Amino acid sequence: MTGSHSAAIEVSDLQVSYGSQRVLHGVNLSVAPGEFIAILGSSGCGKTTLLRTIAGFQKASGGAIRLFGRDVVNTPPEKRGIAMMFQSYALWPHMTVLGNVGYGLRLRGVPRDEIRSRVASVLKMLNLSGLEERKVTNLSGGQRQRVALGRALAIEPEILLLDEPLSNLDAKVRIQVRSEIKALQKQLGFTAIQVTHDREEAMTMADRIVVMEAGRIAQVGSPEEVFDHPNSPFVASFMGAENTIALDVRPSGAGVEVRAAGGSATTWTGTAPVGGVTAYFRDDVASLDDPNARIEGSIVLPGTITQRTYPGGHYRYVVAIDDRHFTVTDSAYHELDRPVRLRLPLASLHLFPTEMIKGGNHA
Repeated sequence: MTGSHSAAIEVSDLQVSYGSQRVLHGVNLSVAPGEFIAILGSSGCGKTTLLRTIAGFQKASGGAIRLFGRDVVNTPPEKRGIAMMFQSYALWPHMTVLGNVGYGLRLRGVPRDEIRSRVASVLKMLNLSGLEERKVTNLSGGQRQRVALGRALAIEPEILLLDEPLSNLDAKVRIQVRSEIKALQKQLGFTAIQVTHDREEAMTMADRIVVMEAGRIAQVGSPEEVFDHPNSPFVASFMGAENTIALDVRPSGAGVEVRAAGGSATTWTGTAPVGGVTAYFRDDVASLDDPNARIEGSIVLPGTITQRTYPGGHYRYVVAIDDRHFTVTDSAYHELDRPVRLRLPLASLHLFPTEMIKGGNHA
């Protein structure tokens, strides 16, 4: 990404090493003022290291970090104008809600009366009014999370960094709090970067998603871009397209002819790499014995249903085709151990040349 002096955060060729182990490999990222970015990736990919390096808690081995045009790579954390919210909340258990939320203000020498006023304002925003004198050990998980958020917001940061802040909450509270965080970010206008391994959390909260793989940025884009148009097999799989099938693609007239082992060939006017191709697809893309499904532009494969579960709203099936197994969702009920036809619309598949695939579970 190209940066500019108008960027709230600009990371250029950032490198971080732990001893002889390189953790971040030349990361480049530009974040606009008021933008909400989600850094998404599996454990150990470097997303928390990137966040901690921007905050100043981890020393960079190389590269530059600029906040609103100011080089801060050698600036201590407390002078970067950043607030950070940790996965563990890092609350002081012996302090009250007032003490925790006002902690950063007290360190900055803010007068006591102003601390009380600013804390009261923050607690009102977070629906915590009246809890000022309660010990944080007597709060629910959702309330403790809001206290940690309030402590970060009390210092009125221009940039807020959040490291998996919702991972310790149960599902219902997590959905509620992520909506509150997003609403507050829009209301107050601060720039936010949130680290998460939760795909849905990233999709629902972020203006743009940064997908990381092994210390590098694999793709940056809007939720729609990253979900619908992954640029690599890794991103496709990480965004939920976990089924894979090998295809053979050959030029044919104005389009291509596509064939899968054990399936019929079909012609398609879309664009696809020619030769050996691996297709990635999500379980809601395929259809089972749908008489209304278009045959043109679809791969049709005979298989057998071997498993059926009902997670709610639809059935989830495992379909065996020779020695391959595919997960498919379908609203209709199908019997086990019965033959079916699996239809895969080519326009909904993510197609990559097979030589791009590096290990993993492939067809």
